Amino acid sequence: MTPHTQPSLLIRLTLLSLGLLAPLAAQEKKPKAPALPEGVIAKRDVVFAMRGETPLGLDLYLPETPPAAALPVVVWIHGGGWLNGSKDKCPGTFLALHGFAVASISYRLAEVAQWPAQIDDCYDAIRWLRTEGSTKFGLDPHHIAVWGVSAGGHLAALVGTRTAGEESVSSKVQAVCDWYGPSDLLTMPPNVVTETRTLQQVSQSNGAKLLGSTVRDVPDLARDASALHQVSPDDPPFLIMHGSEDPGVPVDQSTRLHEALLLAGVESEFVLVEGAGHGGKEFSTPEMQEQIAAFFSKHLKP
Repeated sequence: MTPHTQPSLLIRLTLLSLGLLAPLAAQEKKPKAPALPEGVIAKRDVVFAMRGETPLGLDLYLPETPPAAALPVVVWIHGGGWLNGSKDKCPGTFLALHGFAVASISYRLAEVAQWPAQIDDCYDAIRWLRTEGSTKFGLDPHHIAVWGVSAGGHLAALVGTRTAGEESVSSKVQAVCDWYGPSDLLTMPPNVVTETRTLQQVSQSNGAKLLGSTVRDVPDLARDASALHQVSPDDPPFLIMHGSEDPGVPVDQSTRLHEALLLAGVESEFVLVEGAGHGGKEFSTPEMQEQIAAFFSKHLKP
């Protein structure tokens, strides 16, 4: 070591030569979780289910001051085309200031497991919140809603419409907020062969990766994974929001779901967010937050 070599540099060089520095560097570069609103606390990486050796976790956001009564719950489901995304960035933490618990959940991505793994993970999270969450964190098992974005909106809408099958603990929810989620995989443009989209391209679409095949090869499975085809009169109230300029999910994916819900006698409100694309700042305004909080307050607070 030369007189000017720093000890810490020598340590880092030694770690690098041993192949041990990369994990440290990756840890240093891990993005920080978004800052929480003042008055909100987080319980992170709470395991709600195991898939083999792999845990599924959720982040729970709570009011810093414990409430006198059990907290109604809003479950946040992240987007990412069923192939990406994580629970770590949750835009709904502000709801903890309105008297809610917010649970941002993880689910298996399509490259790990195909449909219906994703919706099964959502069901399990809701069941856990209804049982363990009520005893450990003071959550209200009778008032739970879901809110999702894009692929997460697709899953949230299915939580509200699809039958989970036989279950000892119900995964039914009392309200759904769907942000521009695909509601009909059979008609989503990337899933459909056209003059400008080949079968090869369709076979590489996110929808095909989710289902394990193209929608024309597995139409029944595609219907099972489409809220539009699962609507029934006993579905909970919906709030559906979609950007008028969305280039990824056509607006009619939301308008058709809204119309089907109304036809079935289900309460549904559709909000066209003028000028917004597939997300964007238009979805994070104070007015938007107030509308979201008002919707959940109406349906989750007796």
